[in-house]
Amino acid sequence: MIMNEKRLSPTASQIRIDEARIIRKLSLVSVIGNAVLSAFKLFAGITGHSSAMISDSIHSFSDVLTTLVAWAGVKLSKKEPDSAHPYGHERLECITSLILGVVLMGTGLGIGKVGLENILLPRNNALAIPSTISLAAAVISIAGKEAMYWYTRYYAKLINSSAFLADAWHHRSDAFSSIGSLVGIGGAMMGFPALDPAASVVISLFIVKVSYDILKDAVMKLLDTSCGEDYEKQLREYIFAQSGVMCIDMLRSRMFGNRVYIDLEIQVDGEQSLRDAHGVAEQIHTNVEHQFPDVKHIMIHLNPAAAVK
Repeated sequence: MIMNEKRLSPTASQIRIDEARIIRKLSLVSVIGNAVLSAFKLFAGITGHSSAMISDSIHSFSDVLTTLVAWAGVKLSKKEPDSAHPYGHERLECITSLILGVVLMGTGLGIGKVGLENILLPRNNALAIPSTISLAAAVISIAGKEAMYWYTRYYAKLINSSAFLADAWHHRSDAFSSIGSLVGIGGAMMGFPALDPAASVVISLFIVKVSYDILKDAVMKLLDTSCGEDYEKQLREYIFAQSGVMCIDMLRSRMFGNRVYIDLEIQVDGEQSLRDAHGVAEQIHTNVEHQFPDVKHIMIHLNPAAAVK
């Protein structure tokens, strides 16, 4: 659902002006953080004999790749309209989200497959017992990935980026993975070795669910989906309250990437001059795009109101 703000706060306005810097900072923090965590978790998983932690490290490494994809998609989506793309490039961000969702889906299914194989076909007919370093790695990963989730989510919402919001959820899915690893490793150390690979299977379910949500959101935005009844009701009430509007004949909304386009038909006094009627439309156009920051453009068609007898 697209959020409605009555006016941009100074903080949001400043961040919109400096989006390029925010995008660079988000990408850098995510790539470095995930690379360090992935390397540490892989080391802990191998030396600590934990299949759950090795799966967790693979998930973290996939975050490095998806952040690079998100960065590229957001950069491309910010390009100015040109002759070949007069409506802009916002949908490139949706395509980026689709790529992120597919990568995340593949990661989740792969982790689940490995976990099931370790349960059903353990190597050497015995499941290894993880050591303390794997448990410590899970705790560090949970704290680090949750912090990265809130950091990325905060800035993704301020610059209205669906790709970086998807990347934030990728961070949180990794935190969920580490929680599953913590439970599985702890259970295995207490004498239930099957819990370690079982944790990998649970991790995969969390990842698949998040990837489904990301893919669903991206597809909806690519298909010119309506912004929803609540959003259109707020918009309709706001427009009807504008000076000169006698009736709203039609109002349609559609999501174009992370922005909104509105098609509107209103009735105005048919006896007034064309210049005055055009002034009503211009005022509505300006007010709506100011009051609803997600609206990139509103197309207004004027109909003469029926004469009152």
